[in-house]
Amino acid sequence: MRFEPLAIDGAALVRIDPNRDARGFFARAFCVEEFAAAGLPTQLVQASVSYNERAGTVRGMHFQWPPSHEGKLVRCIRGSLYDVLLDLRPRSPAYLRHLAVTLDEDNHDAVFIPVGVAHGFQTLRPRTEIWYQMTDSYVPELAAGVRWNDPAFAIRWPMPESVMSERDARYPDFDREQFERELERRTAAEPA
Repeated sequence: MRFEPLAIDGAALVRIDPNRDARGFFARAFCVEEFAAAGLPTQLVQASVSYNERAGTVRGMHFQWPPSHEGKLVRCIRGSLYDVLLDLRPRSPAYLRHLAVTLDEDNHDAVFIPVGVAHGFQTLRPRTEIWYQMTDSYVPELAAGVRWNDPAFAIRWPMPESVMSERDARYPDFDREQFERELERRTAAEPA
Protein backbone atom coordinates (compact mmCIF):
# COMPACT_ATOMS: atom_id res chain seq x y z
CA MET A 1 0.00 0.00 0.00
CA ARG A 2 0.99 3.59 -0.55
CA PHE A 3 -0.17 6.39 1.75
CA GLU A 4 -0.44 9.92 0.41
CA PRO A 5 -1.04 12.59 3.07
CA LEU A 6 -3.76 15.06 2.14
CA ALA A 7 -4.06 18.79 2.89
CA ILE A 8 -6.19 18.06 5.97
CA ASP A 9 -3.98 16.88 8.83
CA GLY A 10 -4.46 13.17 9.56
CA ALA A 11 -6.26 12.48 6.27
CA ALA A 12 -4.63 10.21 3.71
CA LEU A 13 -5.29 8.66 0.35
CA VAL A 14 -4.63 4.92 0.62
CA ARG A 15 -3.57 3.31 -2.66
CA ILE A 16 -3.21 -0.40 -3.22
CA ASP A 17 -0.25 -2.03 -4.93
CA PRO A 18 -1.89 -4.72 -7.08
CA ASN A 19 -0.04 -7.90 -8.02
CA ARG A 20 -1.38 -8.59 -11.50
CA ASP A 21 -1.49 -11.77 -13.54
CA ALA A 22 -3.78 -13.41 -16.11
CA ARG A 23 -6.55 -13.78 -13.50
CA GLY A 24 -6.63 -10.09 -12.56
CA PHE A 25 -4.92 -8.84 -9.44
CA PHE A 26 -4.55 -9.36 -5.72
CA ALA A 27 -3.77 -6.50 -3.31
CA ARG A 28 -3.69 -5.81 0.38
CA ALA A 29 -6.31 -3.20 1.37
CA PHE A 30 -5.52 -2.99 5.10
CA CYS A 31 -2.55 -3.95 7.25
CA VAL A 32 -2.10 -3.02 10.91
CA GLU A 33 1.68 -2.64 10.55
CA GLU A 34 1.49 -0.49 7.42
CA PHE A 35 -1.27 1.74 8.82
CA ALA A 36 0.71 2.20 12.06
CA ALA A 37 3.86 3.08 10.10
CA ALA A 38 1.83 5.71 8.19
CA GLY A 39 0.56 7.18 11.48
CA LEU A 40 -3.03 6.07 10.90
CA PRO A 41 -5.29 4.29 13.40
CA THR A 42 -5.10 0.52 13.32
CA GLN A 43 -8.24 -0.43 15.22
CA LEU A 44 -11.28 -0.62 12.95
CA VAL A 45 -14.28 -1.68 15.00
CA GLN A 46 -17.23 -1.42 12.62
CA ALA A 47 -17.92 -1.74 8.89
CA SER A 48 -20.85 -0.53 6.81
CA VAL A 49 -21.95 -0.50 3.19
CA SER A 50 -23.66 2.38 1.42
CA TYR A 51 -25.48 1.44 -1.79
CA ASN A 52 -26.72 4.27 -4.01
CA GLU A 53 -29.03 3.53 -6.93
CA ARG A 54 -28.74 6.83 -8.82
CA ALA A 55 -25.89 9.01 -10.05
CA GLY A 56 -25.95 12.41 -8.35
CA THR A 57 -26.96 11.00 -4.95
CA VAL A 58 -25.57 13.12 -2.12
CA ARG A 59 -24.91 11.85 1.40
CA GLY A 60 -23.45 14.14 4.04
CA MET A 61 -21.82 16.11 5.40
CA HIS A 62 -21.75 13.87 8.50
CA PHE A 63 -19.71 13.76 11.70
CA GLN A 64 -20.07 12.52 15.27
CA TRP A 65 -19.89 14.76 18.32
CA PRO A 66 -17.53 13.90 21.17
CA PRO A 67 -17.11 11.63 23.01
CA SER A 68 -17.10 9.68 19.73
CA HIS A 69 -13.69 9.12 18.20
CA GLU A 70 -14.99 7.97 14.84
CA GLY A 71 -12.50 8.09 12.00
CA LYS A 72 -13.41 6.42 8.71
CA LEU A 73 -11.66 4.45 6.03
CA VAL A 74 -13.82 4.78 2.90
CA ARG A 75 -13.43 2.78 -0.32
CA CYS A 76 -15.62 2.64 -3.44
CA ILE A 77 -16.16 -0.99 -4.41
CA ARG A 78 -18.54 -0.38 -7.33
CA GLY A 79 -19.23 2.73 -9.37
CA SER A 80 -17.64 6.10 -8.68
CA LEU A 81 -17.97 8.92 -6.18
CA TYR A 82 -16.76 12.41 -5.42
CA ASP A 83 -15.71 12.13 -1.77
CA VAL A 84 -15.50 15.30 0.34
CA LEU A 85 -13.71 15.88 3.66
CA LEU A 86 -14.50 19.03 5.68
CA ASP A 87 -12.24 19.89 8.62
CA LEU A 88 -14.34 20.83 11.67
CA ARG A 89 -11.46 20.91 14.18
CA PRO A 90 -11.03 24.50 15.44
CA ARG A 91 -7.33 23.99 16.26
CA SER A 92 -6.53 22.62 12.80
CA PRO A 93 -4.75 24.81 10.23
CA ALA A 94 -7.36 23.57 7.73
CA TYR A 95 -10.36 24.47 9.96
CA LEU A 96 -13.50 24.96 7.83
CA ARG A 97 -11.67 24.00 4.63
CA HIS A 98 -12.53 21.02 2.52
CA LEU A 99 -10.92 18.79 -0.06
CA ALA A 100 -12.26 16.16 -2.41
CA VAL A 101 -10.97 12.98 -4.00
CA THR A 102 -12.51 10.69 -6.58
CA LEU A 103 -12.86 7.10 -5.48
CA ASP A 104 -14.00 4.48 -7.94
CA GLU A 105 -13.97 0.81 -8.82
CA ASP A 106 -11.14 1.43 -11.28
CA ASN A 107 -8.58 3.21 -9.06
CA HIS A 108 -9.35 1.08 -5.96
CA ASP A 109 -8.26 3.99 -3.75
CA ALA A 110 -9.50 4.56 -0.22
CA VAL A 111 -9.43 7.69 1.89
CA PHE A 112 -8.89 7.88 5.63
CA ILE A 113 -11.00 10.58 7.32
CA PRO A 114 -9.74 11.51 10.80
CA VAL A 115 -11.83 12.21 13.89
CA GLY A 116 -13.38 15.69 13.75
CA VAL A 117 -13.58 15.84 9.97
CA ALA A 118 -17.03 15.76 8.38
CA HIS A 119 -17.56 13.46 5.43
CA GLY A 120 -19.91 13.38 2.47
CA PHE A 121 -20.01 12.25 -1.11
CA GLN A 122 -21.83 12.46 -4.41
CA THR A 123 -22.18 9.43 -6.64
CA LEU A 124 -20.92 9.88 -10.18
CA ARG A 125 -22.38 6.64 -11.57
CA PRO A 126 -25.55 4.67 -10.93
CA ARG A 127 -25.40 1.71 -8.51
CA THR A 128 -22.38 3.04 -6.60
CA GLU A 129 -21.41 1.06 -3.53
CA ILE A 130 -19.12 2.30 -0.76
CA TRP A 131 -17.40 0.25 1.98
CA TYR A 132 -16.80 2.07 5.29
CA GLN A 133 -14.64 0.92 8.18
CA MET A 134 -14.80 2.99 11.37
CA THR A 135 -12.46 3.47 14.32
CA ASP A 136 -15.38 3.83 16.76
CA SER A 137 -18.92 2.50 16.88
CA TYR A 138 -21.70 4.62 15.45
CA VAL A 139 -23.80 6.27 18.18
CA PRO A 140 -27.09 7.68 16.80
CA GLU A 141 -27.43 10.37 19.49
CA LEU A 142 -23.97 11.74 18.61
CA ALA A 143 -24.67 11.83 14.86
CA ALA A 144 -24.67 15.31 13.36
CA GLY A 145 -23.90 17.12 10.16
CA VAL A 146 -23.63 20.32 8.24
CA ARG A 147 -25.44 21.08 5.01
CA TRP A 148 -23.77 19.87 1.82
CA ASN A 149 -24.37 23.20 0.02
CA ASP A 150 -23.82 25.63 2.91
CA PRO A 151 -22.21 28.81 1.56
CA ALA A 152 -19.87 28.84 4.59
CA PHE A 153 -17.95 25.95 3.00
CA ALA A 154 -18.42 26.66 -0.74
CA ILE A 155 -18.13 23.01 -1.72
CA ARG A 156 -18.40 22.67 -5.50
CA TRP A 157 -20.16 19.43 -6.30
CA PRO A 158 -19.62 17.97 -9.78
CA MET A 159 -23.31 17.59 -10.69
CA PRO A 160 -26.79 18.58 -9.50
CA GLU A 161 -28.07 16.40 -6.68
CA SER A 162 -30.57 13.73 -7.71
CA VAL A 163 -31.40 12.13 -4.35
CA MET A 164 -30.76 13.24 -0.77
CA SER A 165 -32.20 12.48 2.63
CA GLU A 166 -34.50 15.05 4.20
CA ARG A 167 -32.16 15.23 7.20
CA ASP A 168 -29.14 16.12 5.04
CA ALA A 169 -31.09 18.74 3.10
CA ARG A 170 -32.43 20.44 6.25
CA TYR A 171 -29.27 21.11 8.25
CA PRO A 172 -29.33 24.83 9.14
CA ASP A 173 -26.79 27.40 7.98
CA PHE A 174 -23.48 26.87 9.75
CA ASP A 175 -23.02 29.12 12.78
CA ARG A 176 -19.33 29.07 13.68
CA GLU A 177 -19.73 30.46 17.21
CA GLN A 178 -22.59 28.11 18.06
CA PHE A 179 -20.68 25.13 16.63
CA GLU A 180 -17.53 25.93 18.61
CA ARG A 181 -19.49 26.41 21.86
CA GLU A 182 -21.23 23.06 21.39
CA LEU A 183 -17.99 21.30 20.53
CA GLU A 184 -16.28 22.78 23.59
CA ARG A 185 -19.21 21.79 25.83
CA ARG A 186 -19.19 18.20 24.55
CA THR A 187 -15.40 17.92 24.71
CA ALA A 188 -15.35 19.19 28.32
CA ALA A 189 -17.95 16.55 29.24
CA GLU A 190 -15.78 13.68 27.91
CA PRO A 191 -14.61 11.22 30.53
CA ALA A 192 -10.94 11.68 31.42
